[in-house]
Amino acid sequence: MLISISEVLETPVSTLLGENVIESEVDDLKAISAKLEVINLQLAQRKTIRKRILHWLLIASCVVIVTIFAVLLTLESPYLGWDYSDPETTVLGVAFHSFEWLFVRVAPIILIGAIIRIFLTQKKE
Repeated sequence: MLISISEVLETPVSTLLGENVIESEVDDLKAISAKLEVINLQLAQRKTIRKRILHWLLIASCVVIVTIFAVLLTLESPYLGWDYSDPETTVLGVAFHSFEWLFVRVAPIILIGAIIRIFLTQKKE
């Protein structure tokens, strides 16, 4: 009967019997602070991992840009010597020239931005 009364009144049975119940607020605060500390540590680790991934992606993009520049330099615009009487060759030559023209103008800006960002995402000790 005491159990059903305690459920209806939403109070512990010991309170109904007149016993003093010491609330464990201190333990609750410690538990909450421990959980918050774990969450904070996880968020910090996630931020570090994302920063490291971004750093290496920027380095990879710099390597790809420099590699494409090297390939374009070694090919020396081969489309300039092609016979453009064939329409398929013409389309391919225009596509090659368009890519080269756009890459030479946009890639240096991307490369400089990536290099700056690499130094900004560098791990500080």
